[in-house]
Amino acid sequence: MFKLFSFFFLVVISQAACALQSPVSLYSYSHYPRFNTSNTFIARDMSNQLLKARLLKQYNAWKGTRYHMGGSSHRGVDCSALMQHLFSESMALSLPRTTSEQMHRGKAVTRRELKPGDLVFFQTGRRQRHVGVFIGGDEFIHASTSQGVTISSLNNDYWRSHYQAARRVAV
Repeated sequence: MFKLFSFFFLVVISQAACALQSPVSLYSYSHYPRFNTSNTFIARDMSNQLLKARLLKQYNAWKGTRYHMGGSSHRGVDCSALMQHLFSESMALSLPRTTSEQMHRGKAVTRRELKPGDLVFFQTGRRQRHVGVFIGGDEFIHASTSQGVTISSLNNDYWRSHYQAARRVAV
């Protein structure tokens, strides 16, 4: 809130300085990006990059943690518990405990619409699902039964053939 107030204060001061044709300080309005419809995608991309950075920071804390069905700690974690931790710690967002419950959160998105922070779901058995979080570049973070917490590619033959759905739960 303080940053927003400071920004508007600087804008008002710099506009007043321009109106008086006096020198403008280094913090003039021209140093701030103007928001218009032609560059709104930049703001969206920056928030995607920020979200990706936060997810990768959390990934680094969990990287290599072994997979353990029902686990929810650094001693062993399953895929849905990992999503709970990643979303809680990087976005302050609470997710349900199970993959099935997580699959009903948010709104459905197509694979082409994926953005960092979207949950990706896979059908790995007749009645078994797997979940990860998309981070961009066709990659996702998940708790693998064979590798523990890792990053994999959606283009990998296994994941591509088992891909089921994606949900956007983060705004």
